[in-house]
Amino acid sequence: MARQATRTLHRGDGGGGLVRHTVLPGGLRIVTESVPTVRSVTVGVWVGVGSRDEAPSLAGASHYLEHLLFKGTRRRDALDISAAIDAVGGEMNAFTSKEYTCFYARVLDTDLPLAVDVVGDLVTSSVIRAADVDAERGVILEEFAMHEDDPTDMVHDQFAQVLFDGGSLARPVLGTVESIETIGRSAINGYYRRRYRPQDMVVAVAGNVDHNNVVRLVKKAFGAAGMLDGDSEPTAARGGRLISTASGVRVVRRTTEQANVVLGGPGVARTDERRFALGVLNAALGGGMSSRLFQEVREKRGLAYSVYSYHAQYADTGLFGVYAGCVPRKVDDVLAICREELDKVAAAGITFEELERGKGQLRGSMVLGLEDTGSRMSRIGKAELVYGEQLSVDDVLARIDSVTLDQVTEVAADVLSATPTLAVVGPFDEDRDFSRAVA
Repeated sequence: MARQATRTLHRGDGGGGLVRHTVLPGGLRIVTESVPTVRSVTVGVWVGVGSRDEAPSLAGASHYLEHLLFKGTRRRDALDISAAIDAVGGEMNAFTSKEYTCFYARVLDTDLPLAVDVVGDLVTSSVIRAADVDAERGVILEEFAMHEDDPTDMVHDQFAQVLFDGGSLARPVLGTVESIETIGRSAINGYYRRRYRPQDMVVAVAGNVDHNNVVRLVKKAFGAAGMLDGDSEPTAARGGRLISTASGVRVVRRTTEQANVVLGGPGVARTDERRFALGVLNAALGGGMSSRLFQEVREKRGLAYSVYSYHAQYADTGLFGVYAGCVPRKVDDVLAICREELDKVAAAGITFEELERGKGQLRGSMVLGLEDTGSRMSRIGKAELVYGEQLSVDDVLARIDSVTLDQVTEVAADVLSATPTLAVVGPFDEDRDFSRAVA
């Protein structure tokens, strides 16, 4: 891999800004998108580690670190970190997923040096004090309890656990109560030192920025932590593995006023070219107020307030699901209609009108989603970390426009024909019979 080599990836045509890319010694990648018409910048550090990378004894460690890195470095304590960004009217946060973690700050363009320094400092130089590990344990357990109290969140975790059959993608991002209660400072610090390596990181910056200036600031921030030494290659990319999936039903009893259900199955991997056709299918089936599921379940019958379909892609597989929330006595009717619509589309695909409407929805949501520097930073950062390529806005729009009715029919037959998996959270006994929904 070339070091300190800078390339121009896109020249700012078709709704995107000038996108440039540099690889520093040590393997740290920097990608920027210049948007001179705004006065803000968003700085993000993306780390290629998430819940699927954890051993069972370290379940939840990636998310635990997301909290701990804000607690203090060799140069700043927790108050210094937050006060530095607050003092310039900025915002700073982080999030963890199954395959990556991101730390970011959004500030005025004139405060770019501060943002790079603060975010770079907390990512590279956390001290992970034992006292902070113990203090944050209680916060994470409270977050876990809050998640367990929200059935609309919980049902998606339950669905993934059944679908991915106990594998790495079945693991909740938060971990388990047992793992959080037992993780100690030594274990989580070791995880941090092993996984937060420059060759597995991407610094993404979008807004009113100059690429060469960003490179200088990043070299200063990361070089001070000794992160730009050596010539290591990134950790081997995920993908190409056989991921076990399973069908079945899981019922979790909760004394709620609403039944929450997810019905679905395996989807496609993020590098699968069919992902664009699946996106159009998702829009037509359950992606908006004009979608089949919304019309059939809510508009025509009034059986549920919320009903939608969704898909997620990972390195080596994906999922496709239908969510609905309804009063418990209507759950069988809702599931029957959802299953009927899935079977119809699996057998016959969608109409030409639905195809065109789905394309329009994807085009509009993508372009409108690039109205702020945070969204642009996320797009280029995630593309670099998990895709290894930077498609321009025009490239993505062209791929959406090229989707044909036959392609949607083919992916629908593949994704929707499998025996479905069902997760239910609500006031039902665990032996409640939901077999008709998955038969």
